[in-house]
Amino acid sequence: MDSFNSAPEAELRPLLAECLAVPRWIDAVVAGRPYASVDALLAASSVAAQRLSDEEVLGAIAGHPRIGERQKTGGVSARWSRSEQSGVDSSQADRLAEANAAYEDRFGHIYLVCATGLSGADMLGNLSSRMDNPPEAELRVVNDELAKIAALRLQKLIGS
Repeated sequence: MDSFNSAPEAELRPLLAECLAVPRWIDAVVAGRPYASVDALLAASSVAAQRLSDEEVLGAIAGHPRIGERQKTGGVSARWSRSEQSGVDSSQADRLAEANAAYEDRFGHIYLVCATGLSGADMLGNLSSRMDNPPEAELRVVNDELAKIAALRLQKLIGS
């Protein structure tokens, strides 16, 4: 925590953007320093990630690859994304592509789930269960998934 708390803000901001690309969230996490513990940092992250605006949610997911696809850019978030989606195997690629397309047709944005620890079958089941959500409710689900991803990535960032 010491290195996180003492890192220059200019160096920390781009790293935090790899966790959750929402300027208001980044501002809140930076402003909360110093954190006494990892738990305190994660609690502050969770509070700041609650009730993102629709525009913030859509902006944040714009940098995420579709489930089952690899991020086209390099960098930290691409490496994290590959690790997070490691439960997807090539035998599910076609089914995931079809499910992603149906979801995008329904909601107008990519399907996002905190994929860590989930198999491809788990993700397909989750996607299917969310298809009947009203669009505004689905954005809140996506908001929750972004908050989970941010927490996991923060832990990776600080090495815990």
